[in-house]
Amino acid sequence: MSDQSHENPQPKQGDPSRWERELLNKVVMTSLNEGRRARRWGIFFKSLTFLYLFLLLTIWWSDDIDVKMAGSEKHTALVEVNGIIAPDTKASADKVVTGLRNAFEDKNTKGVILRLNTPGGSPVQSRYINQEITRLREKYPDIPLYAVIVDMCASGGYYIAAAADEIYADEGSIVGSIGVLMNGFGFVDVMQELGIERRLMTAGEHKGILDPFSPVNDYEREHIQRMLDQLHAQFIETVKQGRGERLKVDEYPELFSGLFWSGEEGLKIGLVDAFGSSSYVAREVIGAEDIVDFTPEEDIWDRFAEKLGTGAAQAIARMGGLTEGWSLR
Repeated sequence: MSDQSHENPQPKQGDPSRWERELLNKVVMTSLNEGRRARRWGIFFKSLTFLYLFLLLTIWWSDDIDVKMAGSEKHTALVEVNGIIAPDTKASADKVVTGLRNAFEDKNTKGVILRLNTPGGSPVQSRYINQEITRLREKYPDIPLYAVIVDMCASGGYYIAAAADEIYADEGSIVGSIGVLMNGFGFVDVMQELGIERRLMTAGEHKGILDPFSPVNDYEREHIQRMLDQLHAQFIETVKQGRGERLKVDEYPELFSGLFWSGEEGLKIGLVDAFGSSSYVAREVIGAEDIVDFTPEEDIWDRFAEKLGTGAAQAIARMGGLTEGWSLR
């Protein structure tokens, strides 16, 4: 028998074993190509994610670097109080106090400017900031703190400003409004006209106080007024402690009535010490023209949440009567 009889026969044209092998090869190659493609895309997206996180870190770190590098020489530290003074806002006590502490603790800070542009807000938040200013001034007696009013420094804003060594403003600034308010709406008569029955059930005789669909009785009205008067008295005492004899209380008996004045009139009353901007105070009063901003910035997630309409949702809740409160405004 010849040797050829021991060799594997070559597949003939149309041999099923040949196209099976070709098909298997194609499947294997396709699978390998898909795997390579998937790995390339995986590497691409991982690199993109890493680059994104790196950019976020760079932005955050560069802000911190800028402050520290700018503070390598004697400078004036700046902290902003901008907008409504309340929790979860740019002017919350947490943010403002953090900025103030960082400003005072910086070894190259020659003086601090607290720049205010606010209509007021929470009495508690305002008192926290006022007390922290007092503490920091005692701890760092060689570092003065000046309040600079921009467009407006009313009510809770002035509660804060009163703790400063001196208060500067523009002639056209709005200043004052030393008072306390609590507001809301009542729909009792409307409901009666429409024949709507209010079904409010509470545990506690006065738990439904200030319910907009129920009438306010005399006892509850007097209780609320006593509370507002107490908060007002605390406000007045704090302003007197901060401003002392500079206030012309005898000449202006309406000083604590909740009225507000222009910066020009505020100077006569004693609410303001002089006219000047932040740059003027830094250059002429503190003597350190370079200003370093220590105001804490909102983080990326806060900005993202704000874009999603968190503020709008809160506003709608307030409009719907879902929240009640008092404020120094």
